[in-house]
Amino acid sequence: MTNEHRVQFDAEVSFANGGGLRTEGFRLDIDGADISDDDLAAYFVSHLGLLLVSEVRLTNKQILREPHAGSRGRTNEPAEGARTAQSTADASVVELSHPIHHGMVTFPGLPGPEISDHLSRIDSRARYAPGTEFHIGRISMVANTGTYLDVPSHRFADGADLAGVSLAHLVDLPGLVVRLPETTTAIDRVLLSPYDVRGKAVLLHTGWDRQWGTDAYGAGGHPFLTADASEDLAARGATLVGIDSVSVDDLTDGARPAHTILLRHGVIIVEHLRGLGQLPPDGFRFHAAPPMVAGMGTFPVRAYAVLRR
Repeated sequence: MTNEHRVQFDAEVSFANGGGLRTEGFRLDIDGADISDDDLAAYFVSHLGLLLVSEVRLTNKQILREPHAGSRGRTNEPAEGARTAQSTADASVVELSHPIHHGMVTFPGLPGPEISDHLSRIDSRARYAPGTEFHIGRISMVANTGTYLDVPSHRFADGADLAGVSLAHLVDLPGLVVRLPETTTAIDRVLLSPYDVRGKAVLLHTGWDRQWGTDAYGAGGHPFLTADASEDLAARGATLVGIDSVSVDDLTDGARPAHTILLRHGVIIVEHLRGLGQLPPDGFRFHAAPPMVAGMGTFPVRAYAVLRR
């Protein structure tokens, strides 16, 4: 008999801007053998990513002893192909980066990385005591490889480079996920207006990362930020903007307005994220720090989120 539990309930939700939502027999995974109504209401709203909720009324709550089904935002094992959430004593760490492989294509027209040995394990044996060996790898790549970060000098000659941007703009940022319909191409100001973005890492969850590694990923039609949305994010004080798409800009627009506007205002950009579907709408911390390379404005990062329990 399993020791895992789920909760089944009916819910009626009222929204501050009018309208409502009613569900019957809804089920969610829970960590223990019970959950309070207040905690369940908050969990339900977070699970569905509901905005402008004024009231949640719960009825017919039942605790069921059955295996977890992997409710979004929980820390159960992900489905095949999903990014892994690594549990620690008081937090879960969610991987948001693509691994870098020899020859991989990140951005259309840019060469893939070349990964090789500088010193192989076999060759190293002659340098050390018997039974001791080391490997020193070598990589040659353009800076726009894998999941990478843009700072102002990527766009502006007098902008801050990787060594000149404070860690306060790159790590331990309060995170916010903006979930967008899969049919969205142009992400405009209206879609972002309900969210409080000040001081936050605003992560745009478009689902385009499902195309990663295919010709379709960079072939066009990808989600991007409009100029007015970029101005709005900068004006309202976003610290960082990330996207799980090939670019924050429409690749057919040579003016690159989103890069231009965001980087002019010192808003950091992270592109080619993945796994944003594992994150709750908020309540997590985002990290994406590159090496301190002087004179460069772009570099791969190990982007991840820390979810506190």
